[in-house]
Amino acid sequence: LMLTGVLVLAGLISIIFFVSGGSHFQDPLFCVFVVFSFTSIGDLIISLEEDGYISGFMEVYVREGEPYLRTAHGIMICYWDGIVHYGLYLAMIAAIGQRKSYRNLGLFWLGSLMMSVIVFLLGNLIGKYSSDLSPAFLLNLPYVLMPIWAGARLFQQPKALPCLSPEKVAEEQRKRLYQRPQDVALVLVLLLTAAFTFFRGMVVLDCPADSCFEYIYQHEPYLRDPVAYPKVQMLIYLFYVLPFFCLCIYGLVLPGCSWLPDWSLVVAGAVAQAQFSHLGSSLHARTPFPYQTPEDVWWGFLVTNVLYALGPQLLAYRCLRCPAFFLPASPAGLHAGKKHQ
Repeated sequence: LMLTGVLVLAGLISIIFFVSGGSHFQDPLFCVFVVFSFTSIGDLIISLEEDGYISGFMEVYVREGEPYLRTAHGIMICYWDGIVHYGLYLAMIAAIGQRKSYRNLGLFWLGSLMMSVIVFLLGNLIGKYSSDLSPAFLLNLPYVLMPIWAGARLFQQPKALPCLSPEKVAEEQRKRLYQRPQDVALVLVLLLTAAFTFFRGMVVLDCPADSCFEYIYQHEPYLRDPVAYPKVQMLIYLFYVLPFFCLCIYGLVLPGCSWLPDWSLVVAGAVAQAQFSHLGSSLHARTPFPYQTPEDVWWGFLVTNVLYALGPQLLAYRCLRCPAFFLPASPAGLHAGKKHQ
């Protein structure tokens, strides 16, 4: 099966090379996206097979090589990779072929893939499947190394300069927070999201408070699942995403934080992937019944987690739609961009 996959992938790359005359290969990320899009199809097949929609394709590999893919979390990340990541790969491949910028799509993909891989690998290493790891586990190593290299190249790509005069930028950056109602709303959303992030972090750290005890047993019992994926996810939220939310509030209050648009896209992708996997795993039948979300709190759990995922998406959209507030204070770059045009 593996040999067949390698031959099919080699044939696909050869066809693309001869059809395009090699022009696509001027961007090394093109090869990365082609290979990863191929593996995304494999992940989609795994998820469909584990849910009983198809059979006879990857069952032996999953059972003997990576049994942790049969968990609810494993199935959810395969769905995400086979649908969302695959769509992003196709969009970025098309952009490369048309010589268009794919930087924003790439940053969203980078955050999504890195979050998926980190939670999955750490959960496998410390969870109930740590004793079942086989050499097939090393197949995940490229998913750690390649995104790091791809991310470095994406950040090196030039940003698209907005068509804004220095006067317009200065006018936007003179506005106080209360003069920007959309940013006020975003700050409130980020404060609530940060508070919820801190609370769930305390829950998985076995905080003795009654509210934490009630929450983990009556609202999100999936956080107790011995597979360890949800615990790892909440700890990543606590130690990495929570500080970023605080920095975002700073960036919405004070002008000139030029790092915010790029990193808001990365975190938007990361949180979108994480919340999809967490939501799906909490409700999936493959999760043992004691750890599934109780029916009487199902809607509250769903709404809370969807809103949690929505906050970073709104922030990224705001940064892309109205970037003037986040541009560097010096208008020199804008002058150069206008002269170049």
